Amino acid sequence: MANDLSVKFDRVCAVLDKYERSPHKLIPILQEIQAEYAYLPEDIMTYVATALGVSPGSVFGVATFYAHFTLEPKGKYVIKVCDGTACHVKKSEEILKALEAELGLSAKKKTSDDMLFTLETVACLGACGLAPVVVVNEDVYGSMTKEKTAALLQKIREEEKAHV
Repeated sequence: MANDLSVKFDRVCAVLDKYERSPHKLIPILQEIQAEYAYLPEDIMTYVATALGVSPGSVFGVATFYAHFTLEPKGKYVIKVCDGTACHVKKSEEILKALEAELGLSAKKKTSDDMLFTLETVACLGACGLAPVVVVNEDVYGSMTKEKTAALLQKIREEEKAHV
């Protein structure tokens, strides 16, 4: 366990060193750490604050101000359902409700217990002509329905089983 912890902080130290431990480079430091861990763990943010000589509140303030940062672990597959005007009119809310039911998620519980899926609602994905739109990681799926979304989930699950 101690070895895992030292490896964890060795990676953080490498990022801090890359940015010369400059508090003025806090955002890129946090971006790189989040890329490494898929979220910003509390203990790491506290460590970053100490290493940069700033208050933990300053680091947490930046991490909570910018929507790009997350303090919660996310699943391997982040599913974003657009609920912008075009998508909403074309019933994206039905897709969201179907995904919540299928994955056992809600507005308060966004990540599945197996850490495979995280479900998020976004205001607009800028793909209104494809409404309703669902994005899985970086892949955009347009003209989605509850049925198409269920088939997409099934495909992802089958691919995961094939890789186990």
